[in-house]
Amino acid sequence: MEATIEKQIKNAGDLVHTAEESLLEIEDLTITIDSVKKDLVKQIDLSIKAGEMLGLVGESGSGKSLTATALLGLLPSSLQITGGTIRLGNHQITSLSEKEMRQVRGKEIAYVSQNYQSFFTPFIKIGKQFVEVIQSHSPTKKSEAKKIVRYWLNKVNLPADRVFNSYPFQLSGGQLQRAAIACAILLRPRLIIADEPTTALDVLTGEKILDLLRGLQKELNCAILLITHDLKHVMNRSDEIAIMYGGQILERGRTCDVYQNPAHPYTRLLFQSRLQLSKEVTKELRTIYGEPGLIAEKGCPFARRCPYVFEACNEIPQIKTVSDAHWVACHAAN
Repeated sequence: MEATIEKQIKNAGDLVHTAEESLLEIEDLTITIDSVKKDLVKQIDLSIKAGEMLGLVGESGSGKSLTATALLGLLPSSLQITGGTIRLGNHQITSLSEKEMRQVRGKEIAYVSQNYQSFFTPFIKIGKQFVEVIQSHSPTKKSEAKKIVRYWLNKVNLPADRVFNSYPFQLSGGQLQRAAIACAILLRPRLIIADEPTTALDVLTGEKILDLLRGLQKELNCAILLITHDLKHVMNRSDEIAIMYGGQILERGRTCDVYQNPAHPYTRLLFQSRLQLSKEVTKELRTIYGEPGLIAEKGCPFARRCPYVFEACNEIPQIKTVSDAHWVACHAAN
């Protein structure tokens, strides 16, 4: 029976993703808070192809989760997209109505939150919530939907029957996060947004969750936007990395290139501030000067914390090519 379901899922022609597709294209995206007319995200450009994982890295308040919220069409009324476009496949996200976005969410874009405890409604059994997700997007019989749910619960290494009939409080944190991932991939989305998916988990469980996501990505050939503070996760798993500060992308490139040759001072300081395991214990950890979230009002957003700041940093830096598929926005970069 499971083999039949798997065949049906894989034969869903409208959900097949090819490696040549550029699934997500963000161009000049600007998000403004209406009350003070301040830009929280400023003219960012990002793109992800099918089968790729992009790691979006930066301190709290840099605009990572806000960008993800815009992709989902879930910005609060106080925030507005005042510039740029978001394209997912054939969909122009920024021009879709709320009714149209409801068809995109879940089916085309899936979201895995750091707050797995609130992912499910606490007084409804897990299986019923899964079935509702399927039936909200397609006219599937309840009996068939149950089979599909059990198939995906098995795929994320959960005891399908027990989890299907359990309430959220009856599962551990790791099990809930696996169930959340299963719900996210239920409809074989084109793009998975994983926003700090391991924050509330222990180290070993977090590693297993990320390994699971990576394996499912290869199987579905979907794109993953991984938002995290943990540089180790990005270094080990992402294909490309984008460094964000003050609502702007400061550096982007292939993960190995950026790690081996960080061009922006903020990127270098981020890498240097990582705790290194070695025989020698350092007296002090490397830190980044200034308060987190201290943003320059003009020019480079990192100028007020940068150890190499000079007069030109008061102007917006031009994008410089470091190497093939690696660029930086910095006046001091060679």
